[in-house]
Amino acid sequence: MLINTGTELLLGNVQDAHLAFIAREIFPLGLRIEERRTVPDSEAIRHTLAELFPRCEILFVTGGLGPTSDDITRDMVADSLGLELHQDPQLLASLRQKLKIRGIKWAAGIARQSDVPAGAQVLPNENGSAPGLYLKANINPRIPSPHVFVLPGPPRELQPMFRKFVLPILHSIIRAPLSVERRLYRIAGVGESLVEETIGEKILAIPGIELGYCARPGEVEVRIIGEPKAIKQADAIIQSSLRVSIFSTADETLEEVIVKLLTKRNQTLATAESCTGGLIANRVTNVPGASRVFVAGYVCYANRAKTNMLDVDAKLIETHGAVSEPVARALAERARACAGSDYALATTGIAGPTGGSPEKPIGTVYVALASAASETIAKKFFFPADRETFKQLAAQAALDLLRRQILES
Repeated sequence: MLINTGTELLLGNVQDAHLAFIAREIFPLGLRIEERRTVPDSEAIRHTLAELFPRCEILFVTGGLGPTSDDITRDMVADSLGLELHQDPQLLASLRQKLKIRGIKWAAGIARQSDVPAGAQVLPNENGSAPGLYLKANINPRIPSPHVFVLPGPPRELQPMFRKFVLPILHSIIRAPLSVERRLYRIAGVGESLVEETIGEKILAIPGIELGYCARPGEVEVRIIGEPKAIKQADAIIQSSLRVSIFSTADETLEEVIVKLLTKRNQTLATAESCTGGLIANRVTNVPGASRVFVAGYVCYANRAKTNMLDVDAKLIETHGAVSEPVARALAERARACAGSDYALATTGIAGPTGGSPEKPIGTVYVALASAASETIAKKFFFPADRETFKQLAAQAALDLLRRQILES
C-alpha cells in the first residue's frame, strides 16, 4: 500500500507522481499497489498508519521528511511503531557537509533530518538532504507491522533512491517473484465499447487472465495481466482481432509512433491546421527526433490566413465554406507543396460552442492527408465535445489517418 503525505497534495497545489512510478517499479517483482491514501500533514498520518499496518505486508510512505515544522512523517512513523528517535551523528555530519558544499546556510531545523527511529535502516539521499528509512516487518515485537519504507516527497529524490536502495531490499524480501506478465495495447480509431465487444468474452474465457480498459480521447488502452501461457493466448486473440487498429504495444504515444515510422522511411511531414490550432504540430514536435521528419506547421485559423499563407482559392472557401472537404483537401495539398514534404495533414472544423448549423453541426471536422505517392484522402468526422476534447479527438484522428496510410504504402 502507499501513503502520500502532504497538505499541498490535497489543496491541489502539487500533483502526485509517486503512484505511477512505484507501481511500475514493483510490478516485475509480482507486487501491486492495492490501495493509495493521500493525507495532510497532521494526525491523519498517525490514524492512517494504524489502520493500514494490519492490512498490508509492505507499506510505502512518501513526503514529510524535510526540516520544517510541517514535516512530521518521520515522527509519526516512529511513534506509531513505538520506536524512539535518535540523532545519527554520521548522518548529521553528512548533512552539514552537503549544505556547506551547496552554499546553504545551516538552520537549527535541518538537524531533524538526522533523526532515525531505533533499528531503522537509513536510505541515502544522493539528490537531496532528507534520507529515506526502511523499517523491517515487526521491528517492534509488541506492535505488528509491515515492512515500511519512508521516502522523500520530491520525485527527483525519491526515484533514484527507490531504484538504488529500495529495490534491492524488496528483492531480498520477495525471494521468489511471481511469474506474472503485463501487456498493453494502445488502439486508435475504435471505441471502447467496440473493443470490448470484439475481444472481451474471448479473453475472459482464458483462465487466470485479468483484463482491463482505459479510454482516452480517440484512444483505448487494453491491459492484460497473467501467467506467460495465458498471456500468449490472449495476445494472439487481441492481435488477430484488432490488427492495424493497434498502434503500439509499448508505452508510446501515437505521435511517437508516427515519428518512428517516418524516420525509418526517411519521409517528412507538414501540417495545415485550422480548428486544431497547431495541436498536431505541437504533439509531433514534442517527440525527440521530430526535427528529422517534421518540416513545417501552418496554423490557418482565419479564412484570410488560408489564402495568404497557403494560397487556398478564396472562391473555394466562399463556395463550399471553410469547413468542407474541398477546403480540407486544398489545405493539405498546398501545405505539402509549400513545405516540400512527403505528407501533409490538414484539419478544418467547428469546435463550438457556437458556429454550427443543421448542415454542419458543432463537432464537425474534415481531416485531409496529401502525399506524394497517392491521391489526397479526406474524411469527415463528428466529435460533439467541449473545445479541448474536440481538438484532441481531431488531432488523434488525423495522426491515425497518417499512420494507417504509411503502413499501407
